[in-house]
Amino acid sequence: MPSVPPIPVELWDQMPPAAQAAVLALIQQYEQRLQALQQQVAQLSERLNQNSTNSSRPPSSDPPHVKRRPPAPATGRKRGGQPGHARQQRPLVPPEQIKQSIPVKPSACRKCGQALHGEDPYPRRHQIAEIPPVQAEVTEYRLHRLTCTACGTRTCAPLPAGVPAGAFGPRLQALLAILAGGYRLGKRPIQQLAHDLFGLSISTGMVAKLERSTADALQQPMAELQEYIRTQHANVDETSWREAGHKAWLWVVVTPLVTVFHIAATRCGKVAARLLGSAYRQVVTSDRWKAYNGLRRRQFCWSHLRRDFQAMIDRQNSGATIGKKLLGLSDRMFAWWHRVRDGTLNRTSFQVYISGLRAEVREALIQGAACGCPKTAATCRNLTANESKLWAFVWREGIEPTNNAAERALRHAVLWRKGSGGTDSQRGSRFVERVLSIRETCRQQGRGLLAYLVGCCQAHLEGQGAPPLLPKNGPQLGVA
Repeated sequence: MPSVPPIPVELWDQMPPAAQAAVLALIQQYEQRLQALQQQVAQLSERLNQNSTNSSRPPSSDPPHVKRRPPAPATGRKRGGQPGHARQQRPLVPPEQIKQSIPVKPSACRKCGQALHGEDPYPRRHQIAEIPPVQAEVTEYRLHRLTCTACGTRTCAPLPAGVPAGAFGPRLQALLAILAGGYRLGKRPIQQLAHDLFGLSISTGMVAKLERSTADALQQPMAELQEYIRTQHANVDETSWREAGHKAWLWVVVTPLVTVFHIAATRCGKVAARLLGSAYRQVVTSDRWKAYNGLRRRQFCWSHLRRDFQAMIDRQNSGATIGKKLLGLSDRMFAWWHRVRDGTLNRTSFQVYISGLRAEVREALIQGAACGCPKTAATCRNLTANESKLWAFVWREGIEPTNNAAERALRHAVLWRKGSGGTDSQRGSRFVERVLSIRETCRQQGRGLLAYLVGCCQAHLEGQGAPPLLPKNGPQLGVA
């Protein structure tokens, strides 16, 4: 409370004590309100200045005034392969896969015009690939209905085993699923594409029905993938989704050879625990979202931490110096880590380097916890309390210091969500999460997505088990 308000002393001395007390109480009240409003303005200004460099906002949400990372300076070299670069050529199709081989011989010498005869034992091979006109093959089953001469009962022949009850086969069903989940096409574009490419007349309702059937065919391999990820180090992340007009969340768990997507109604820790299982003992690389606090072993994502350090700098207060120091220390760490990954620095030396850097980071965090900025101090206190979660990747093989693998896996799903607006039902969500999981897992393993989906749809039609998708070489700990 101020001893004397900012008014002339003569006027203040003429006021009765009761009036002086009232004025001082009123000044104190307004000073408190002013301080609260200043804090609110500071918080709103900080939110207004958030962008992809100092928060988890995507780059697409950055306002026009935010400067993107400048392009790398020109090297002065010509475009294309540089001297010493291995030449890359498209491999020729094997002779047994060639539809037609046409010999072409020169009739005369290109210099003197003399007629040429004979054979070249090693002719130059020039191959042309072309797509023939595609026409759907339609097979008609004529189901005879015959009347029993003994009792008069009319009996219709059943469809043979493995024949769909609907009008479309497993290969077409798998192809439509890929157009949706692999290329993010909506039902009307799929309908139009089926007509343009294959001459098929198919309704949007039938497209949706086939997607539900595909989701059913992928139930078994999806369950196997969900069980497998519980034995692996993983990158985990989540993004918003829409289901039946309500907000939902799309979760992803990425391991080296298997990826699983899951759509849930919430973003809470119960979902993470359900995905990874109560007995999960591996390391999860993630951001610092509280839903992952229940996991025993974690690696904080340093890409997210760098955004936090940049946010400290952008606040332009007493925590800015700490932010600059932490950002510089992270630059050193990543420079060493990139050398570890490309093989120019062994892990033992890297661990020695990190031991010294770790002490510098710890000291900077202690200083930041005592600075005058509440948000910077809170971030530094949290990181100090969870210091071991900053360095798990240093001591354990197969762990990355960033959550980039999960964010890259979510990118395709985010674009699908933006184009489709989400799903209209839980069954639609099951199709999305299963086809995304199978698509990404096939990509990781170098397998053909269409061939695998056809096998699943055919097996489901025949009442058999789906083709195996789990890695054959046993558990592969770590994230590529």
